[in-house]
Amino acid sequence: MLEPRLQQSFFDCADLLYQVAEPLGRPMGEALQACVGCLTGGGKLLTVGGPLAAHAASLLVRGFERERPPLAALTIAPDPTPLRALGHPGDLLLLFDDLLAAPAAQALVEAAHDQDMAVIAFTGAAPAWRHALAETDVLLAVAHERAARVREVHLLMLHALVDGIDVQLLGEQDPA
Repeated sequence: MLEPRLQQSFFDCADLLYQVAEPLGRPMGEALQACVGCLTGGGKLLTVGGPLAAHAASLLVRGFERERPPLAALTIAPDPTPLRALGHPGDLLLLFDDLLAAPAAQALVEAAHDQDMAVIAFTGAAPAWRHALAETDVLLAVAHERAARVREVHLLMLHALVDGIDVQLLGEQDPA
């Protein structure tokens, strides 16, 4: 039977979540503050990097687990041109690099900096282009040999981040 193999996926994901929970706490807090600061300052979040980027923008615009006004977020193509056209000082780039080639990710980071934008980078193991990140950027690196496990953690991180944004903007939700 394949049941043990199927169960192993759950165990592997749970193990990785346990391993990264503490080390990612501080950078996740920094990412949350950057997002809230951007949004409350009139900026927008530009997301890039595949399905997770589109999901991020959708959660921000449409809401997560409760109703709220839409937040300014937009998914852009993985190319510096739309970033240069749409990005302004004070905006924030949420970059999901798991499906981007390193040169493309680095070009996006550099273009964001050219627009006086900070970057929150969701990555696997420390990316080759990490030297392009500025002190004001946030690196959320999940080191694992399987890309699927990294994406699973990124999805949870994204949900936690959007939940944190909602709490910061709207306060705690009353328990049902």
